Amino acid sequence: MKVKKNIRIYTFFFLVFFLTAPVRADWINLTGAENAFNIAEIYINDDHVKVQLEVYVDDLMIFEELIPDDVFSQTIPGRPNLRTRLKYFADQTFQIITDKNEKLPVTLLRAELRFRKERPSPFAGKINPYTRRLIPGPPDDKRVLYAELIYPFKEKPHSLTFVPPLDEKGVSKASIGFICYHQGVPVVDFRILTDKNVLHLDWQDPWYTAFKNKQLKRTLQAGMRTFLYIEPYEVRHEILVRVKDMQTWLDFNLSGSDYIEENEFNRLREQVGQFFLEREKVLIDGKQLKPILDKISFVESSMLRSRFIEIPERVPLNTAMIGVIITYLTEGIPQEVSVKWDLFSERIQKVPSRMSDPAGPFPFDLEPDDNVLHWTNYLKQYTIPTVDKVHLEAKHEGFPFPVGSAICLALLLPVGFAGYGRRKKGLSVKPLSGVVIFLVIGALILPPHTQINIGTARASQISEDDSKAILQSLLKNVYRAFDFREDSDVYDKLAISANGDLLTDIYLQNRKSMKVQQAGGAQAKVKELEVQEVLVSDSSTHDNALDFKAKWTALGSVGHWGHIHTRQNQYEAIITVKPIDGAWKIIDLE
Repeated sequence: MKVKKNIRIYTFFFLVFFLTAPVRADWINLTGAENAFNIAEIYINDDHVKVQLEVYVDDLMIFEELIPDDVFSQTIPGRPNLRTRLKYFADQTFQIITDKNEKLPVTLLRAELRFRKERPSPFAGKINPYTRRLIPGPPDDKRVLYAELIYPFKEKPHSLTFVPPLDEKGVSKASIGFICYHQGVPVVDFRILTDKNVLHLDWQDPWYTAFKNKQLKRTLQAGMRTFLYIEPYEVRHEILVRVKDMQTWLDFNLSGSDYIEENEFNRLREQVGQFFLEREKVLIDGKQLKPILDKISFVESSMLRSRFIEIPERVPLNTAMIGVIITYLTEGIPQEVSVKWDLFSERIQKVPSRMSDPAGPFPFDLEPDDNVLHWTNYLKQYTIPTVDKVHLEAKHEGFPFPVGSAICLALLLPVGFAGYGRRKKGLSVKPLSGVVIFLVIGALILPPHTQINIGTARASQISEDDSKAILQSLLKNVYRAFDFREDSDVYDKLAISANGDLLTDIYLQNRKSMKVQQAGGAQAKVKELEVQEVLVSDSSTHDNALDFKAKWTALGSVGHWGHIHTRQNQYEAIITVKPIDGAWKIIDLE
């Protein structure tokens, strides 16, 4: 019983809206469905389904039943009352049908004019790497009708079918991006709601609630994942597990069935950490090295990010995940690493895993009959970053003094005196003329290797290219020193390129500046360094030293749970360097 289009409905387009506070969603994907013209957020609870619907301004007539009467400047003749409109809406426009083929009735809690909610869409306008299509952005017109709907039910259904408004051919009349939660667990990333969509409900563990259509699923399906990172000087085994899945092997003795309480927070993560530390089966070059329990933390994980939850808080049991990081220190980079995995259950028959080395990630699925993760070093062209002295070139060792030429010129003096003495005695000086010619020629043609440098390096001797090369090498050494884990090793490597009095300052500054908070404060390893500008001058505060006034960028990254967290810092500083024992060293930093 759709009402015929009435010109007065268009007065809606010109009403004054008010702006709602932006809300950030947790689950985002590459489909661009979060930017669809219409948005439906669906929440399935114990006795009802809640739908938060945003109707795009140009699609109002498709959802006309929801438009409040007070929107119109006057009464529209023949328009049904709200109760009649909602019955039609539940039966025809936006249907939710149980497995017993019952259409759920609907109650309208709220309907008001708003601007659309802002949703994270970092890939909008870019090409989807899987479909090669442009990822759409949100519509330019932000006006929407916001409606909050409740579809109640008495008995928990085994399945629900969601049916958007369809035309005579069964095609959706409107583009609706939707996201669905079952008892707080995300069932699907943002997707487009089309035709009839059947959702099978697992009331015992909503994590396993899923749509019949395999295309409608969330990215993070597995409740247990494992990651192996092979880097110079360390191997890192990371495990991300859902607490509820771990109840197969551990009794957590929780006080409730829905939440992990704040006072249980630390006990649970310690229990999970010790469980995995004791079961570690990592072999590095055939040996079982000493494991270091590096970190245990509750983790909020989504497609685009992961976040360590450091401060105890109440956590929903259905979605609570704990991350465990176990590290092994190595000499250089190993040749073989293997991990044997034996945690499988009736629910968990496949454990997604990923091996990452300097060449990139390698995904692998662990299964009961194929449960060994094996990495072999095929890095033929890879060179382990090292820290070496930055030696002075001869041209930078001070003022060049030609030793051979100086000796030849110095010998001319006694020869000259001898000639003067012979002339006073009336003797011929011809016997000495040959010696004089020999010494003069020697002074002119002796090769450069007979020179020595005196004094020290001066700014006038350092070209722009030389200054960038020197500073690039020194800074690379400083950043590479932090690739080592033990503080003593870091200090030893820093001492190669920095003066002793400056070591502590550099150590503390780098530790602070290259922390990545999203990765739980983990230290990013610098992968790229670019010296952009350098101006060299003789130091006014240090004898026999040079001031490098420089700008540079450092790009660091750290990987956790399959995500790469990146941090890029830009620096501007006056770096004072000085030749010490035949090598450049940083002696001061402003």
